Amino acid sequence: MASSIVNVPFQAMKGVDCHYVGLKPSTNSKFSCVKTAIRVPSPRFFVVRASEKHDGPIEKLGLSDAECEAAVVAGNVPEAPPMPPKPAAPAGTPVVPSYPLSRRPRRNRKSPVLRAAFQETQISPANFVYPLFIHEGEEDTPIGAMPGCYRLGWRHGLVEEVAKARDVGVNSVVLFPKVPDALKSPTGDESYNDNGLVPRAIRLLKDKYPDLVIYTDVALDPYNSDGHDGIVREDGVIMNDETTYQLCKQAVSQARSGADVVSPSDMMDGRVGAIREALDAEGFQHVSIMSYTAKFASSFYGPFREALDSNPRFGDKKTYQMNPANYREALVETHEDESEGADILLVKPGLPYLDIIRLLRDNSSLPIAAYQVSGEYSMIKAGGVLKMIDEEKVMMESLMCLRRAGADIILTYFALQAARCLCGEKR
Repeated sequence: MASSIVNVPFQAMKGVDCHYVGLKPSTNSKFSCVKTAIRVPSPRFFVVRASEKHDGPIEKLGLSDAECEAAVVAGNVPEAPPMPPKPAAPAGTPVVPSYPLSRRPRRNRKSPVLRAAFQETQISPANFVYPLFIHEGEEDTPIGAMPGCYRLGWRHGLVEEVAKARDVGVNSVVLFPKVPDALKSPTGDESYNDNGLVPRAIRLLKDKYPDLVIYTDVALDPYNSDGHDGIVREDGVIMNDETTYQLCKQAVSQARSGADVVSPSDMMDGRVGAIREALDAEGFQHVSIMSYTAKFASSFYGPFREALDSNPRFGDKKTYQMNPANYREALVETHEDESEGADILLVKPGLPYLDIIRLLRDNSSLPIAAYQVSGEYSMIKAGGVLKMIDEEKVMMESLMCLRRAGADIILTYFALQAARCLCGEKR
């Protein structure tokens, strides 16, 4: 934008013999005076005009600060764009007096800049833990009920998927194994095999990415021939203390291979304290425990069980997982896990249980995790495919809601896709 100015002499102050060459930028634009003095420009000569169209920066005039201030003090204020007109309402809008409201919350929502400035909840790739399914094969096998998810070959596909996640800031993963049926048993002994699938995968990832944070699942269901999280007695009862004994050995094996966080998802009573004691006894005081504190007997787990082929052969998991109708019971589990040494408390599922996430957040100073489970993921994917919803927007909204409810970290199959979205990449 160009500015114009009239090039005429100033009126000198009384007693000062001087003249002014002009206000137009020039190498000769200087005072020639006998004495040093402040010159006050004539109001009728100092005129700055701004063009109506802004094609570029306003041209500088080469004036000093004192000269600019003197012009304004003298009442010769440079022109600026005019006051913006009041926007007109559409025809037919009723004319009503303004309501005498002292507070109008919409004022803080009127522009993208203000909305961003006052946003109370933030989300970033650092908040995500990426659940990954692994198997013994070399090829990546698609999971039918979870579009975009695969059983990854532990030597190739797993490493490649972790590399993709790290490229967009996701540096935490949790591993879930698909164990060959021939290695499953009623007592789940394969769960603590130091050369089993999970320990091998941990060592491979730590060798490739030493700073990667690896969470592991501590439970017997992938290794149990009955498909339950614990040892099943002949009358169908899940044995608590005997299962916990096996879980301790599993957690120690995972820690020995390099796991950063072991995550008991079994819901056995007292298992957090027992695992903490077992880890400490083996010198793994630095290994954290993320307890599945409030894991509900939910119908949202279906696609996950297909991914691992870990459905119970009989019955259900209602004798150890929580009743979806219960709320206060989550506080009982919270207090127990805290007293036994848990480092992180997890709620599963996520979005249908926002009230439980908030309950734990308000009653514990420990970090809170939420698991956006396979059913939640698959519903959003299916809605997107059917064009019933905007998949990306619903994905990001659901994750933001989990954060707003109080989750510090979110285990989500959307981790890679959401991180790419946050980084500005296309799907």
